[in-house]
Amino acid sequence: MERCIGAVSRGVRAPIIREGDDIVQIVADSVLKASEVHGIPFCDRDVVAVTESVVARAQGNYATIQDIADDIKAKIPGGEFGVVFPILSRNRFAICLRGMAKAAKKIFLMLSYPSDEVGNHLVSIDKVDEAGLDPYRDVLNEPQWRAHFGYEKHRFTGVDYIDYYKDIIVAEGANVEIIFANDVRSILKYTKNVITCDIHTRERSKRLLKAAGAEIVLGMDDILTAPVNGSGCNEQFGLLGSNKATEDKIKLFPRDCQPIVDGIAERLRAATGKHIEVMIYGDGAFKDPVGKIWELADPVVSPSHTAGLVGQPNELKLKYLADNDFADLSGDALKDAISDAIKAKESDLVGNMASEGTTPRQLTDLLGSLCDLTSGSGDKGTPIIWIQGYFDNFTM
Repeated sequence: MERCIGAVSRGVRAPIIREGDDIVQIVADSVLKASEVHGIPFCDRDVVAVTESVVARAQGNYATIQDIADDIKAKIPGGEFGVVFPILSRNRFAICLRGMAKAAKKIFLMLSYPSDEVGNHLVSIDKVDEAGLDPYRDVLNEPQWRAHFGYEKHRFTGVDYIDYYKDIIVAEGANVEIIFANDVRSILKYTKNVITCDIHTRERSKRLLKAAGAEIVLGMDDILTAPVNGSGCNEQFGLLGSNKATEDKIKLFPRDCQPIVDGIAERLRAATGKHIEVMIYGDGAFKDPVGKIWELADPVVSPSHTAGLVGQPNELKLKYLADNDFADLSGDALKDAISDAIKAKESDLVGNMASEGTTPRQLTDLLGSLCDLTSGSGDKGTPIIWIQGYFDNFTM
């Protein structure tokens, strides 16, 4: 019988995962149970993905704001420093800022405008234009900002992040001065010690700061790279990818993840006889067209995955073939011609016009976005995603 369904993404429910739980067993058992209960057979190259949040929770990879403060005090002992390019987030950054403020006598907080790195806007670009400002060159202090834009609140959260971050710093006993600029080097007029908090542009920011004469330069990926006071840590990403756990504690991005994905894959292979790909996923990489938020606040979409998920799609564009190579065909003749073209396609289609318009992204980024959208971030209770048919094509 002809197949009529292609790729399918399913959220799989799992027990509430706590510190110390065997995440490998829980993921494998949850997917096997879903298969049995719903009568869904496994296939070779199915993908099973688990959200980074429950992996880190099972690992117990937590730290307190005091741990953050103590690490910063050891690395910036003077207590006066810049905090540059933070994202506007109550969940992602505000609690990290508390730890930074706890280590500080004074913070020079520099916000990018009109939006942060992932698209959270302080103000619209149209209002910046109306104010006659050049966001690439103009540096504003807080009174100047308020004179231009007043007290705008975030569209979705209803928060004035300027006052919100200011209040956090003051509540921890530090002084604060706020600057608005998009050239990271602007902070050096105020201080030579800097924590640059951008995620995907952090290496450039560090390079520019050091070349311009900064004395101490840290990224968030340089904080909590080793345990402090017995805390968790992340050797590669530090504070990047962390989330608020409680009012005084963060959950860090998971670490040592490769044995976890390999272990899940092996358990599923032993139970099903099928080759199952496995990945850990965080934020997807997509942009909200209304709020303008680019979702990727984690340092990577997937911190670990099995070897079969390395690379990017190698696909032909069916509409290109239909409109060009086989424009004179229709019906079964067109179907057969396209099927033959797919079977005969080159192993690397980069530069081939027949692949133009296919998505040039890493497989893990595409799959991670699908997983993130499927699991959501609320109360669905499906931290595991089971994807089938993703690697199939028109001929399968």
